[in-house]
Amino acid sequence: MHRFLKRTLIAASILFVIMNMIAAFHAYKFTHFATDNRRKTTKEEAISFSEKCKILFFGVDLPRPVNKMQPTVDYETVLLQSNKKLECWWLPTSNAHGTVIVFHGYGSSKAGMLDKAYLFRQMGYNVLLPDFMGSGGSEGNQTTIGYKEAENVKTCYDYIHQKGESDIVLFGTSMGAVSILKALHDYPISPASIIIECPFGSTYKTVEARFKMLHVPAFPMAALLTFWGGAENGFNAFKHNPTTYAQSVRCPTLLLYGEKDEKVSRAEIGKIYQNLQGPKQLQTFPEAGHDNYLKQYKDLWYETVRSFL
Repeated sequence: MHRFLKRTLIAASILFVIMNMIAAFHAYKFTHFATDNRRKTTKEEAISFSEKCKILFFGVDLPRPVNKMQPTVDYETVLLQSNKKLECWWLPTSNAHGTVIVFHGYGSSKAGMLDKAYLFRQMGYNVLLPDFMGSGGSEGNQTTIGYKEAENVKTCYDYIHQKGESDIVLFGTSMGAVSILKALHDYPISPASIIIECPFGSTYKTVEARFKMLHVPAFPMAALLTFWGGAENGFNAFKHNPTTYAQSVRCPTLLLYGEKDEKVSRAEIGKIYQNLQGPKQLQTFPEAGHDNYLKQYKDLWYETVRSFL
């Protein structure tokens, strides 16, 4: 019996070490984009058994987001120094009501937000489009899912504020929305209003949702991935909670959500909305997932946002 318990403890210890190693590798790949130009195999049938084992143990190389298009209107490229050097596009409009700063989501870049930038210009606003650290034309290859990106939000806000603009609106989708909430929690910035799309409730919740989408049990790997994702990037990821950050928001807020979102639950959105302290409005899109709402609900999105502004 004693020998059996000893062997069981040794096996459990080895398994625990292996699970942590796998979690550490996957967490690093999730928060550090690949910067090489090697072609990535995307078709499962084209991946060999050894490559599949490598992916299982070491994670997937995620290509660094790039800007595949440029604005079709007059614009200026602006470089700002934050925790990393940021590349932004400044899209001015005549007789502007104010300025909207548009923040992209995880694995994207400012080019992916041009469709919404054009709509904000139609509404009569200047637009500043930044690339977050690690994406597009900005410096680095690291992403922290909104934690360190909050400083990027402050940097962009300060730049527009120093230009003399008094009506500054912060818009962000997914990670961009989370970054805005954390910036308002951490820094003394005072936007006129914010518009946030599908922010997750906590780091653990968003990691857990990925396992559910794959129909794989989340325990205990979701907790290990959350731990290593924070540890490798210098912060406690278990405390990276937009639900808590929302308690610091006192400006008018428009919260947008797709009811078929598999990455962010309706309960998470409800808690964030409940914690918002200022005037607030919630608009949901019944058939939309964690995606660009303009694909299915362009008119509703436009009218909701225009009315809010």
